[in-house]
Amino acid sequence: MTLWLLPLLPILSGVLIAVMGNRSRGWLGGLAVAVLGGTFVLALAAVTQDWTAYLIWSDALRLTASLTPISAAVALMVPAIALAVVLHATQHEQARGLGRLIGIMILFTGGMELVVVADDLLTLLIGWELIGACSWALISHKWRDMENPRSGLYAFVMTRFGDLGLFAAAMALYSATGSFDYAGIATLEGTFQWIVAFGILLSAASKAGQVPFSPWLFRAMAGPSSVSALLHAATLVAAGAYIIARLEPSLSIAPGFSVAAILIGLITALAGGVTGVLQNHAKRLLAASTSAQLGFMFVAVGAGYPGIAVLHLIVHATFKAPLFLSAGLAGDAAGSYRLDKMMLGQSLPIVGGLTAIAAVGLAGMPPAGGGWSKEEIIKAVEHTGYWLPIAVMLGGALSAAYTTRFLLLAFSWRGDDERSIEVPGMMETIGLGILAALTLTTSLLWYPPLAEALAALLDMTLPKGSPLMLGLSLAFVAAGVLGGVYLVRRHPTLGTSGATAAASDWLGLPKLITIAVVRPIDALARTTAWIDDTLIDAGPRGVAFMGRKGAAFIAEMDNRVVDQGIRNTAAFGDWLAQVSDRFGETISDGIPKGSARLTGMLGRDIRRLQTGLSHHYYAYIIGGVIAVIAILAAGA
Repeated sequence: MTLWLLPLLPILSGVLIAVMGNRSRGWLGGLAVAVLGGTFVLALAAVTQDWTAYLIWSDALRLTASLTPISAAVALMVPAIALAVVLHATQHEQARGLGRLIGIMILFTGGMELVVVADDLLTLLIGWELIGACSWALISHKWRDMENPRSGLYAFVMTRFGDLGLFAAAMALYSATGSFDYAGIATLEGTFQWIVAFGILLSAASKAGQVPFSPWLFRAMAGPSSVSALLHAATLVAAGAYIIARLEPSLSIAPGFSVAAILIGLITALAGGVTGVLQNHAKRLLAASTSAQLGFMFVAVGAGYPGIAVLHLIVHATFKAPLFLSAGLAGDAAGSYRLDKMMLGQSLPIVGGLTAIAAVGLAGMPPAGGGWSKEEIIKAVEHTGYWLPIAVMLGGALSAAYTTRFLLLAFSWRGDDERSIEVPGMMETIGLGILAALTLTTSLLWYPPLAEALAALLDMTLPKGSPLMLGLSLAFVAAGVLGGVYLVRRHPTLGTSGATAAASDWLGLPKLITIAVVRPIDALARTTAWIDDTLIDAGPRGVAFMGRKGAAFIAEMDNRVVDQGIRNTAAFGDWLAQVSDRFGETISDGIPKGSARLTGMLGRDIRRLQTGLSHHYYAYIIGGVIAVIAILAAGA
């Protein structure tokens, strides 16, 4: 079997469902389960049977697909998470445009699978472009509210800017090797090596919401909560961390790559943590946490442990997706995403309980799988010294703090709650329940033999760490939880006004981007437009002016010279006609009349010669003979 079937099944099915339009929730749910369940089965078959695929366009261009242990794990994770999320969307999201939404979400999943199976930069670019287009369509899904398409465009442009790095990497790789194959990256040297490595890092950072691209994740919250869950857990954002983990053996050869990856990841983890602590918007808090968690993965890749990064990526998907789904349910129930307006534990106890399971994972607390994978990242950086592990622990403490705020504010009990809240039905919570069960399953990673077996499947070795660092890390987590409790009790409206509200918007990064990037580019665009209108267009305008003047001159000459000649000719014709009318009849009639008279006269004279007298005739003959003789004599 060909590996192309793995992305093609959801891609073609998603397009078909989107084109078919709205159907009943049950019909869409069954179809989504069938397509994504089939995708998972295909992924399992591809992994166990080592499927590959290629498509030759020409001698120089070909598309290739294969699975490594890392990509195999992600290929299984994507449809598993997407199935639960899309099933939830079929039962919960607004009925208007639901068919289109489900179709694009399934298409989104297929694009991500193409990114995962790609074995060359050309195939990767096709999948990369597809998930970028799908993210724009999904964020802009409720397009009748003009702010949503604007947010979708903002996210699209921000990530597209980073995508320039991937295009530069592809061109550099092809220029150096004559091929787009991943295998050629390890053979590069010098400038080409630098362009490829940092071009891919730039593109990955933009997709993963790393600093300075992080603000686009807030704008992406304009999409439905199911879209946020899929985007943050299993598709677009995950693609950024996946690609640098997949290519780490080749990229790490480039001088400075590992340090750059660690710096980007660490700065984002800390900045995202602080932003999350200050946020009062449920979905934006989770979006900031996504940037922070992906930052941990970048740190692991930079430290030389891409397998650990992928394990954290998979575990992160199991707890981040249900958190977004629960945030959507809570926001719809409360009529607002403001955390201090929720407190839905009494009204939504089942949702709150399932959310708590996922929240333990995000907080990095044992025995959740999120705690295990975070500790593995700390072990991965221990060999660098003390400062980097402690910085990661600080990021973990911030994770615990914002997770505690989210859980307590969204699902705490409110004794005087007299609100009329519509409780979601079983079908609306089934996806959340599936994901919570997956989160619980990842807790088994704390069992060493199972973790070692999983590491062997991924062809990696788990890092060794010291008990001291583990104890210190757990102390940071405990401090974060206590800090979150303190903020909930003392400052429940944190981030709603004043300096904290301004800082909660990515610590002022969007404003900095506006001042440092948007305004200068806008000014440059206005200046170039002025130059174009004033200087460049001056030439065509001058030619047009001269053309108009020339046309006017020619028209005047035509009127004065050519038309005057025609008018004079017409006047001469009129005069001639008048003359002809006056004298022509006399002349034309006089000629035949005069000819007739002359002929008559001649006739009468000639008749005189015919006298009938013979001596007259003899005289005529003699006269004629004399005339002939005279002529002959004159001729001689």
